[in-house]
Amino acid sequence: MLVLATNWTTISSLATGVGTLVLAVATFASVRSANRSARVAEEALLEQRQPVFSSSRFDDPPQKVMFVEQHWLRAEGGRGVADYTNGNVYLALSLRNVGAGIGVCQAWAVCTGLLSAARALQPRPESAFRAQTRDLFIPPGDVGVWQGAVREVDDPDYASLVEAVQAREPISIELLYSDQVGGQRTITRFGLIPAGDDAWLATSSRHWFLDRPGPRSDQEIQARSEVILRSVEAAAAEADAEAAAAEAGQTDGAEADGARAAPAAQRASE
Repeated sequence: MLVLATNWTTISSLATGVGTLVLAVATFASVRSANRSARVAEEALLEQRQPVFSSSRFDDPPQKVMFVEQHWLRAEGGRGVADYTNGNVYLALSLRNVGAGIGVCQAWAVCTGLLSAARALQPRPESAFRAQTRDLFIPPGDVGVWQGAVREVDDPDYASLVEAVQAREPISIELLYSDQVGGQRTITRFGLIPAGDDAWLATSSRHWFLDRPGPRSDQEIQARSEVILRSVEAAAAEADAEAAAAEAGQTDGAEADGARAAPAAQRASE
């Protein structure tokens, strides 16, 4: 009887242990499932608040822009403005928010020349950005405007911007913006391309998501950009070689014609 009692005690302890283990496994699985559901819900919430700026369409309505000096500009759909007036450089872009959340402009950086995705793989450092002094909000699926100005003559970008506006050369602008609570910071690179006598076309080329991974790998984009850049450079080198060969052929032909013409001229003079 003592042996049976001892066996039942052992069996009871083992059953309790197994039950505890099963309960722990079930609790662990439940916690993992809850965490996964929480992450999915968080991702869905972030997607609902994610703004993405792009250049607007040509058929979008024009945007009016007023600066602090009460200087007014008009940005047509798909276009921007680069204006040098009264010693100030005024810039503006007609934008469309193709994301699902409200976009808030936070800062901007500018430089002359067109920064292609192949040649400039990364955005300007955040220290190079200028804070946006005016609240500029763009609702999801709608159009809006960005504006900025350079007024100080000793500003590092002032002289080059004045020259670019007057000579009508491309200008690159990078906008740093966020969602309505200041998160999901994004940098988008835009270009102002002169067209015609007074128009400036607005283009967008790259987006960088600073607070979360982007939809595409930077390494893949960089590798592809390097392939395109090498192809472009090879094509340019080939074109230069063909032009040089053609010029050399024309020079040799002209020299040969001159050599043949010399005896004829001599005979004619005799």
